[in-house]
Amino acid sequence: MAKRLFVGGIPWSLTDATFADLFAKIGKVTSAKIIIDKFTQKSKGFGFVEYEVDADADKAIKELNDTEVDGRKIVVQEARPLEERAPRRDFGGDSRGGYGGGRGGFGGGDRRGGRGGFSGGRGGGGRW
Repeated sequence: MAKRLFVGGIPWSLTDATFADLFAKIGKVTSAKIIIDKFTQKSKGFGFVEYEVDADADKAIKELNDTEVDGRKIVVQEARPLEERAPRRDFGGDSRGGYGGGRGGFGGGDRRGGRGGFSGGRGGGGRW
């Protein structure tokens, strides 16, 4: 079975292709992927490499761990399995977020029929 390696401290200038090339010098790489932030679409600075032969993975750890790549020291170690995490807590309420949701402004609507927002403290029926 292929051995998977964790690589940390990856320079932001590296692409998946250059990342794979760096590790391909040691042996046949099955996969190489830099992890990308889903919001910024930029590298998170770490990735994973998988070798076809376990001996090549061990050699990569020995030869590339604590080496400098584009001015940054990388860490190469065997990847650990993803640990089980506790389920996310549900804090109740609606899922609209923000300051009360509702009809606008920061007030979030008024139960008495007002327009919401900063309406001068009066709720229903008034001038508006």
